[in-house]
Amino acid sequence: MWYKVKELNSKGLNKSQISVELSLDRSTVRKYLSIDEQSFLEWISVVQHRPKKLKEYGQFVKAILERHPYLSASQVEDWLKEHYPDLPCVHSKTVYNFVEQIRKQFAIPKTSITLPRQYEKLPETAYGDQAQADFGSFHMLSKDGGRRKVHFFVMILSRSRQKFIYFQDRPFTSQTTIEAHNHAFEYFEGQPDKIVYDQDRVLMVDENLGDLILTREFQLYSSQMTFTPVFCRKADPESKGKVENVVGYVKKNFLRGRTYTNAQAINESALEWLTRTGNGKVHAGIQKIPYREWLVERDYLHPYYKESVIKDNLLPYKVRKDNTISYKSNFYTLPLNTYQGTDTTVFLSMENETIYLYASDKTLLTTHKFCNERGCTIRNTDHRRDKSQSLTTLQSEVTELLGNISGFKLFIDNLSSEKQRYLRDNLQHLKTKSVGIEIPFLERAVQFCLENSMFNANTLIQTAVHYHKQSQAIKTIVMPQIDIKNTISIESDYEPQTSKINTYQTIMQ
Repeated sequence: MWYKVKELNSKGLNKSQISVELSLDRSTVRKYLSIDEQSFLEWISVVQHRPKKLKEYGQFVKAILERHPYLSASQVEDWLKEHYPDLPCVHSKTVYNFVEQIRKQFAIPKTSITLPRQYEKLPETAYGDQAQADFGSFHMLSKDGGRRKVHFFVMILSRSRQKFIYFQDRPFTSQTTIEAHNHAFEYFEGQPDKIVYDQDRVLMVDENLGDLILTREFQLYSSQMTFTPVFCRKADPESKGKVENVVGYVKKNFLRGRTYTNAQAINESALEWLTRTGNGKVHAGIQKIPYREWLVERDYLHPYYKESVIKDNLLPYKVRKDNTISYKSNFYTLPLNTYQGTDTTVFLSMENETIYLYASDKTLLTTHKFCNERGCTIRNTDHRRDKSQSLTTLQSEVTELLGNISGFKLFIDNLSSEKQRYLRDNLQHLKTKSVGIEIPFLERAVQFCLENSMFNANTLIQTAVHYHKQSQAIKTIVMPQIDIKNTISIESDYEPQTSKINTYQTIMQ
């Protein structure tokens, strides 16, 4: 920096210009210009050998770093302040530099704080009790000299160590994972009680504090099969160590050095390798041949029938409260009243760009043409309202029922013009709710609605019911009758009592 200041000064720049150019304080520029090269070099050498402010705390810092090499510089600074109240006031960067110097001087690298996990060898599981499943991937050499990434699914029976692997050249989805399960069950000639998995997104959506939320496809599949899915806790691969070892075994023993041709060829080679090596050689852990152990274990497995697989690939979908389902970013309508609560589910299949939606009993509800766009609502017009009878027929039935009421035709005409969209709902309300109400009360209600321009079937019915209740209340009020003849005996010689005039005169005075 001193040389740079001298260089700029020799080019004719003044102190202020040099200060701006080098982002230095003007007083620093003035100081550099005031001393020659020899004096500057002597001054630098003196500065480099200034005593460290924290030098006397070196042994303390060294001791705590040797005991706790994972401590950060900020923690060391806090410990210094705790043990030495008279610690000089220095910047945290100074403490950091001092700690790094101690680490370098005494070769104390910083380590992470990890406590060793304690493991326990578990007893062998019972025959047919458990299997473990996992996914893996590997970059294979291809014929053209490049590399091809393959994905594979692994399942191992925990007791016999009988293994199965299934390859494909694309990442697994929920549907292809189900297909891999079916291949595994065919290979094992049955299915175990439980299968242990990682929390993979093709199988599970959320852990939800133990109330596991599975993907729709896998939820339906597992509900139709015998096995129970069990998911490990997050970041806990050791809880399914058997299948983790198999994933590494497949990569190192089978895949390494092979050339990729196609998925079918590699799956055929994998089955041969399983027979020859994977399940045909003595297992180092149990010192038995997995294939021979499997001959015993298969009798304990639950039967697997191909018919148990989801028929016609029907997938469950939740029905929204507006009687639609969401499928591939679009909404498809269902008949009115399909939604019966939050658990309402329909089943979907698609063939030749046509979507078929079935009820829980597999009866067909409706069909739609598949839409390749996003955010659209694909609607069948007869899903909007109940079309069991035409509007004309409904209107004729209501007219026949109430048409003799004075003013009713005018009421319906006004209702049709003002509430055309709700005419069907109003007519259905009149048809069902007017039963049992006497005609005089309906007539008064119609007149009330016409006089107040209230063209609504619900208002009309409520008004008629009010008049009916009002009439019933009047009838129940009966004045009590007193039989005077039976309560008072009137004699012929009875004379009514009279007041004396003197009494009133006294009051007036």
